[in-house]
Amino acid sequence: MNKIMIWSDFACPYCYIGERRLKDALKELGWEEKFEISYKAFELNPEASKVASEVSIVERLARKYGLSMGEAQEKIDSIDAQGRDLGIDFRYSTARPSNTFDAHRLMKLAEARYDRDTIEKLNKNLFDAYFVRNQVLADKTVLLENALMSGLKEEDVMKTLDTDEYGPAVRRDEEEASRLGVRGVPYIVFNNKYAVPGALSIDDFKSVLKEIFDSEPIDNISGKTESCDENGCSI
Repeated sequence: MNKIMIWSDFACPYCYIGERRLKDALKELGWEEKFEISYKAFELNPEASKVASEVSIVERLARKYGLSMGEAQEKIDSIDAQGRDLGIDFRYSTARPSNTFDAHRLMKLAEARYDRDTIEKLNKNLFDAYFVRNQVLADKTVLLENALMSGLKEEDVMKTLDTDEYGPAVRRDEEEASRLGVRGVPYIVFNNKYAVPGALSIDDFKSVLKEIFDSEPIDNISGKTESCDENGCSI
């Protein structure tokens, strides 16, 4: 079984877009059963408050890159369009940034205690919570709602959220990322050998997958990649 490890954050638009493109590439190739995906935690802003930021995504982008509000909105609209091309009702401009540590802890719970279908549902629902429903991911009620929608048991979820359970597992992922020199996400590793630092197009993902499946060495990953780091997202 070929393995794919994905470092990502639920507040990263290119993480959601990149994961969906990768999975679409696997589906188009008919290789969904040939690759096992595992998710690795990466917080873009570990110091983020558990209370949603009052500063809008558009304003944050405008400040960071010295853009007008209109120019920043155009950049956000471009990201939204990429998501919608994949069938996701992306609403990035109205997302509500907050701390994502507990969301990552829930993913670790799912991976430790639940089957693959539940893990995939939780991963998707947490991304949708942020980018589609614009919920606050640091809110326990929001996390419980999305966990239950995904098939997790309430007692498991509340035990995790009310303690520090799976916190060390999140930290181990982040420490591993640091050792690997990961500075932005998504960061995708194939078969513990080949890394893609960012989101590729579906066609480029298919090319990479074919090379790996055919056991051919990959000297360079071609194609444009898009990612987010602690300083922001590619625009």
